[in-house]
Amino acid sequence: MKIAGHTMGTPEYTVPEAIKLFHEIGLDGAEIVVQDGYKSGLPTECDEKVLAETKKCAQENGIEICCLTPYNSYFNSLDENERLAEIEGIRKVIDYCAYLGAHYIRIYGGNIVAGDTFKVPERREKLIQSMRTLGDLAAEKDVTLVIENHFNTMTVSAKDSAELCRDINHPAVRILYDQANLTFTENEDYLTAIPLQQKYVAYMHVKDLEFKQGVSFSSSDVSHPDESERNVYTRIVGEGELNWPEILKMVKAEGYDGWLSLEYERRWHPDDIPDASIGMKKSAEYLRTIM
Repeated sequence: MKIAGHTMGTPEYTVPEAIKLFHEIGLDGAEIVVQDGYKSGLPTECDEKVLAETKKCAQENGIEICCLTPYNSYFNSLDENERLAEIEGIRKVIDYCAYLGAHYIRIYGGNIVAGDTFKVPERREKLIQSMRTLGDLAAEKDVTLVIENHFNTMTVSAKDSAELCRDINHPAVRILYDQANLTFTENEDYLTAIPLQQKYVAYMHVKDLEFKQGVSFSSSDVSHPDESERNVYTRIVGEGELNWPEILKMVKAEGYDGWLSLEYERRWHPDDIPDASIGMKKSAEYLRTIM
């Protein structure tokens, strides 16, 4: 297994600065946000100059760009123009991956507001269609789409994720295992999640948390909950409640030897955790002690 830094954790840094930091703290790779207006991300309309500078910086610092993370989510839209626009957005990111040598793209499993049950079967079928289309495009560039266990999507649980991946039935569409997301949304614990979905898992996020007392989870957005909605504090890996030694032991027993991406959530929750030069470094050091 190799450890990557995620630029979600470096909001104070440009992408080249983040890559240099990942090198300095001894990481192997970088997962890079693709979103307009974020300092530590690539723009959605990324020209070759920016891509070339990013690639050169990574090569000079011995960092492998392993994954790109766009924020498109309406792959399950019943509005065909909206759905096709999201597909086109990911098509561009697939091209960016090919240029940068990245082999994974983080994908949201559609977009569903919590509690929304309007035409779910129809939207699930649109999501399957979108992923098959994008899977074909990704496979041509040696890229795998990894659908994250994530709230306000159609893959909020391990069960939902596994069933969706089974029904998509495409070798370039897999699962991104995020046990922290499963935990704070009150879905499966790792003892249940790993047997349910691990045969489809191609990428992992690693982060940690501590529950607030007497607060239930909710979120009005697909990317992150508002401070008023949070039921957890984010923590440095190894300082929270998740049993990472046992999680890694179990996924290894299932044959997983891929990336462990430190999704250090400083972008969304800067008051909970220190700068990545401190907290991401400590998280990586902890992972190495248990790997």
